[in-house]
Amino acid sequence: MTHEERQELLESLLAKQKAGTLKPRDRFDIPPQNMPEQDAAARRRNVSEVALGYTEMQARLEAMRCLQCKTAPCVQGCPVGIRIKDFIAAIADGHCDRALDIIKENSLLPAVCGRVCPQEVQCQETCTVGLKFKDVSRAVSIGRLERFVADLDCNGAAIPSVASLTGKKVAIVGSGPGGIVAAADTRRAGHDVTVFEAFHKPGGVMVYGIPEFRLPKAIVHDEIETLKKMGVRIVTNFIVGRTRTIEQLMTEDGFDAVYIGVGAGLPSFMGIEGESLVGVYSANEYLTRANLMKAYDFGSGADTPIAASKRVAVVGGGNVAMDAARTAVRVGAEKVYLIYRRTEKEMPARVEEVHHAKQEGIEFHLLQSPKRIVGDQNSRATAIECLRYELGEPDDSGRRRPVAIAGSEFLIDVDTVIIAIGNQANPLIRQTTTGLEFNKWGNLVVDENCRTSMPGVYAGGDIVLGAATVILAMGQGRIAAAAINDDLADKPR
Repeated sequence: MTHEERQELLESLLAKQKAGTLKPRDRFDIPPQNMPEQDAAARRRNVSEVALGYTEMQARLEAMRCLQCKTAPCVQGCPVGIRIKDFIAAIADGHCDRALDIIKENSLLPAVCGRVCPQEVQCQETCTVGLKFKDVSRAVSIGRLERFVADLDCNGAAIPSVASLTGKKVAIVGSGPGGIVAAADTRRAGHDVTVFEAFHKPGGVMVYGIPEFRLPKAIVHDEIETLKKMGVRIVTNFIVGRTRTIEQLMTEDGFDAVYIGVGAGLPSFMGIEGESLVGVYSANEYLTRANLMKAYDFGSGADTPIAASKRVAVVGGGNVAMDAARTAVRVGAEKVYLIYRRTEKEMPARVEEVHHAKQEGIEFHLLQSPKRIVGDQNSRATAIECLRYELGEPDDSGRRRPVAIAGSEFLIDVDTVIIAIGNQANPLIRQTTTGLEFNKWGNLVVDENCRTSMPGVYAGGDIVLGAATVILAMGQGRIAAAAINDDLADKPR
């Protein structure tokens, strides 16, 4: 649609709304508004954001597609319970400041969540509009609307008010999305809050894991600065379990409560021949080098560069695999192959990420899986040997199990292999803290209020849930903060 066509349509819809004659069928007839984005060829050689955001006209038209359902089923799919129909109605009426205020009642990171949360399997999955068309891609674009109003907040949000000092100290271990929320909510209650971060920059997975072209780091920086302005202390290069243990934080350093939000940062490997060869990375290492250390900028003299690759194989089908493959393109690879043992339908990655990866020239090798990685006399990777697969009966996940086809081995010439098949909980907290209960996967066990088995210690995010999302981690950070505030209110000074 042209700008003039959008203008005419919006004026017509608003006139009907004012007259009380706007019907659901009128809303169904509004075309979904596509997100403007960088040209696919151009973005292969830069790390600037791919999705460029809605214009105001697009946002208002997209908001007009919302039926304003009385039951608001979309909220059931939102882990933090944002009043979705209310913020969307505010956008439709042109009151974007009010829309942002509504979102921030429940979400402290709308610019982040609007970009990276999988709305298609959360709030948008239950959208009545999408259900009417039997196509979640035609649901109201809740995430894009959230991003739109968040990005209008160009002067920065007002600093949240902080209650009178309570004399209680709270330690937040990890500065990812859950840690940021827990820090903000406990600080607002008047506690003395310190965030401990293992890396030299705060932000957790939002800084080291998610590429700049999906989530600009300036957005995360602004959120950290807001915490600092609230009086939260940020301590970097501090590894809880090594620099200090949780027990030391509580018994020697005087912290009354500790929230553990360290994520699940231990990469999984396949256990195949050749994984120790030069040129084989975990996705964690590859993305951390690129995102946190700016290794994509070869002219900057980055301290931890990535070796220049020509032919890259990425193993996996999730968002992390897409991030690694799309990063490899941007650091100059001539060929990038994505190897996944199921079909595209079973891929856990977001549809948008798969679409962008294909646009950027990444070759998908589906129903294939590595058998071994081949190296030369200098122990450098030179090829990856794969097996072809077919789908058999469903496994415990409900997806059809891939079954290897005997004798189907073949080689792909590569100089770099990136393993992106998932992560596990880092065992450091478990090894250095007695009194905490863990499950068989090494994740912390918590109750419905995110309390662990150790008095005064709370946890949330990937260390509890396994591989989760930004919004789920935020939800647990909020639950844990409420429990901390309640428990500390009953604790004498």
